[in-house]
This record gives sequence, C-alpha cells and structure tokens, in this order.
Amino acid sequence: MTAAADRRKALEILDGAVCAGARAREVAALLGVGLTTLQRWRRQFAGGGDGTDHRKGSHRNVSHRLSDEERQRILLTCNEPEFAALPPGQIVPVLADRGLFIGSERSFYRVLHARGQAHRRGRARLPMEPRPVPRLRADGPNQVWSWDISYLPTSVKGIWLYLYLVMDVWSRKVVAWDVENSEDPKLAASLIGRACLRERITRRRKQPLILHADNGNAMRAATLEVRLEELGVLRSFSRPRVSNDNPYSESLFRTIKYRPDYPRKPFTSKEQACLWVVDFVDWYNHRHRHSGIQFVTPDQRHNGEAVKICEHRGRVYEQARELHPRRWTRSTRCWRQPGVVWINPPSHAADTETATLAVAA
Repeated sequence: MTAAADRRKALEILDGAVCAGARAREVAALLGVGLTTLQRWRRQFAGGGDGTDHRKGSHRNVSHRLSDEERQRILLTCNEPEFAALPPGQIVPVLADRGLFIGSERSFYRVLHARGQAHRRGRARLPMEPRPVPRLRADGPNQVWSWDISYLPTSVKGIWLYLYLVMDVWSRKVVAWDVENSEDPKLAASLIGRACLRERITRRRKQPLILHADNGNAMRAATLEVRLEELGVLRSFSRPRVSNDNPYSESLFRTIKYRPDYPRKPFTSKEQACLWVVDFVDWYNHRHRHSGIQFVTPDQRHNGEAVKICEHRGRVYEQARELHPRRWTRSTRCWRQPGVVWINPPSHAADTETATLAVAA
C-alpha cells in the first residue's frame, strides 16, 4: 500500500498540473496511478482525515490451506536424495504407491516456487534461448556473401559430389564455386580465400565483409573460422531449422537443379560435373537476366553497369509514352535498381531505412 505522505505528494502534483492546464487523467497516467484511485485518496484526506487506507482486505479463512509443517515436509521430501532429480509429477505417484499423501502435485510446485526451487531438476540441459533473427543489409557489392553446399548425384548409388557455391547477395553474382568429393572445412576455407583474393577483400576495408551460411558442419568448423579471421571476414548464421534465413543460396540451388539442361542422369565423374557447373556459372553471371535486380545480369549489377542500362530503359519507355500518351494510364514502368538488399528485413518500412547492419555471432 502507498504511504500517506506519498499520497499527499501525488495529490499536490496533480493539483499543480491541473492548475497549469494539464488534464487530470494524463497526469494520473504519468504518476502510474489510476484517476479513480487519486479521487479516493482525496476523499480520505477530506474532513481532516489522515489519508491512511482502512481497508482490511478479505475476511476469508481458507481452511484447507497447508500448514507450515506440511510445507516444510513437502520441501524436505523433494530434497531427499531419492527425489532430488525428479519433478513433482513423478514424486506424488511414488508417495501414493507407498500409501502417503502430503500434498497435491500443484501444492508441490507451489511450495517449490515459493522457496526458489521450481527450476529444472536433474542433469538435463536447460532450454536454449531462441537465437535472434539475423538481419543483414547490403547496399553495394562485396558487403554480404551467402554460401552453401549442395549434393550432386553420381552414377554410384550412395556416393555424392558436393557443390560449393558462394554468391554476392546484393548483385546475385556467383563469386566462387567448387565441386569436391567431400564436405570439408579446409576446402571451404580455401574457396573463400580464393574468392576474397579475386574480389580484393582485405582487412583494411572500412566495412568488413559478412559471410552468411546455415549451421552445417563445414560452416561452423574452427578451420574456416580461423581463415575468416585472417581475412577480416565476419560470420553470420541462420537460425536452426529455418531455411528462410539463407534464401539466396537456396534459390540459387533451385535455379541450378531446375535448369532445362540439368543432366537427367547422374554425373559419371567429377570432371563431368565441373564442366557442367562452368557452363552454368557463365550463363548465370553473364547471360541470365535476374528478376530480383530488374532483369539485368548479376555481372552487370556487380560491376556497376546496371544503373546505366536501367536509365536507358527508362528513357526508351518515356519516348514511347510521348508517341502514344493515351496508351499510358499513369506512369511508365519503374526500371530503378533496388538500392538495398536484406536478409530478413525489419517489419516496418520506417525501420528498413534506419536499421543498422546486424550480425549473428
């Protein structure tokens, strides 16, 4: 309960604010007290009252309430070596089998909670906190890369080839790839190192490169972590069992395996797989007009040519509109390049413009 001196002080603040032109309800909200409560306090001070609360509370006498001895017995029972690793849901049936009843399961939980012992009992690992959503923002090339490993079938049942692909999220360009016989962190570290050398990624960059991946063994390995630290590259990971956190690599692998020229039969050798991937990467980077970047090729966007191409398209549409203005109801098609690319963008548009780059360690 609030002391009488604090009540009098709150009423003085209310009266002063109302005299200054403020609304009583808004002042009460700022004080954290309901307006009806303040009115009741004023009535208690009226007529020379001392302002104390004379409410006596509930007069109910709970006859079935556990006594102090019963609560202590429950607590001692739960802390016995036999029951120390068991929850009340298992302790109560054991006691019932022995012809004992010292409290219900809910009473056990209530007593343990009151004594600060209502935590996970036994050696089971505590539940993990949910991993924060990775929010990565790129407004230029070589700021955020996404990579993953996919299986390529071979003519031998049970044996696979592994396709390593690294792509730039902003431009969608495949910056590195490899086909290997195994999923090895050393191979991944070598691939990322060659990609950084080719794209001139150094530790002296003002904005470090972020490498985003899922939670595979090769992605989490210490070998790759050490190599990325040497290169000055930060790591980011998807949440467990959330494929949407790595959408660009997943989409790229779907494009690969649903291409019309994708082999209908398994690859007979690693060399055959490499030859096919060479043709695919050349087509994807230099001839494929990507719908996510206004139908320019990833290579054109990566090297900065996409802006001029889209401006030229805009002028072509404006000229067509001038020739036949009645064919255009509103404006011409927007060919402007997307300036910012996100992995898990913020929910509100206003936050999208001001949010900073978030990295999942």
